[in-house]
Amino acid sequence: MFDYHMHSEFSADCEIPMEEMVKTSIAKGLTEICFTDHIDYEYPDETIKFDFDKIAYTELIQQLNRQYDQKISIKKGVEIGLQPHLLTEYEQLMDEHHFDFVICSLHTVENKSLHYRELFADRSVEEAFETYYKELLYCVQNFKRYSVLGHADLIKRYTEQPPANVFHDYLEQIFTTIIPDGKGIELNTSGTRYGLSHNMPSKDILQLYKQCGGEIITLGSDAHRPADIAHEFKESLELFQSVGFDYITTFTSGQPEFHAISSL
Repeated sequence: MFDYHMHSEFSADCEIPMEEMVKTSIAKGLTEICFTDHIDYEYPDETIKFDFDKIAYTELIQQLNRQYDQKISIKKGVEIGLQPHLLTEYEQLMDEHHFDFVICSLHTVENKSLHYRELFADRSVEEAFETYYKELLYCVQNFKRYSVLGHADLIKRYTEQPPANVFHDYLEQIFTTIIPDGKGIELNTSGTRYGLSHNMPSKDILQLYKQCGGEIITLGSDAHRPADIAHEFKESLELFQSVGFDYITTFTSGQPEFHAISSL
């Protein structure tokens, strides 16, 4: 089994040593994991800096791979928080540093933090959702240096009254942009931990992605503590199969590798 979204002390919102996450992953029977610590340039909370020492990050992952070579494979990933005006900076990041796997996420929209619900302050919930998906569409149309979209309906976490409009029209545009580019999506299993009735994205969005021809899909817990590693993975594999996915994906040097769900 593979957990392709987890964090360590290199993320500003996590204090757990990387080795502790590795040890717990081994104890839970995982054979491959990918650290995807945060880089969010210009995050609107000035008390938090979502960036890290890329050299130290690389060296520690290499060290842990040597140390636990017979037990687990550890890939080097990153979760980038895109904003339309920062795409050139992320291009430079990708030019200067190598990653096995890159998650493209939107945590900030119109320079407003989703986490602090600022996007909802001066507009209706429906307008906020539309703004979110417009920015995501712009980013995937103009930035290609990533592997999968992270938690594609993350905005649902930040409102108790999701709109009746599920925005499949925007999502279809997003999927028909990313699929020919060889990009995928993740199923992020933190949704139910944060009070949603589903993980992210919801089943209807997974179905839409599949209907659009999508095949590249990863599974990640978004764990910021050891207890959450591989959260609801068994149920997630069953969900994949119910939607029609036969494979889940891992990555090496940016290239997808497919694993039959029936063999896991």
